[in-house]
Amino acid sequence: MDILIKPLVTEKMNMQSERFNRYGFIVLRTASKQQIKSAVEGVYNVRVNSVNTMIYGGKMKSRYTKSGVITGKTAAFKKAIVTLAEGDTIDFYSNI
Repeated sequence: MDILIKPLVTEKMNMQSERFNRYGFIVLRTASKQQIKSAVEGVYNVRVNSVNTMIYGGKMKSRYTKSGVITGKTAAFKKAIVTLAEGDTIDFYSNI
């Protein structure tokens, strides 16, 4: 579970999971596609067909306060979209 940081639960990912059997995860930036595949198969007991990854760079943000402008940067992260074999599903809501 050290490779998978958290699942992506958004409207777009819910639509893709229903339509295309794809699920999204935030993963370690150093994780390879093979490591992500084995981690998902081990944790959720499913068969993975493919893994697509993308790295998001941090964005510059600024806000205005009484003492002046504060600037900073949001964290960069890596996102993995995992396509499962037909018949396999992942239920993120079972632990709630």
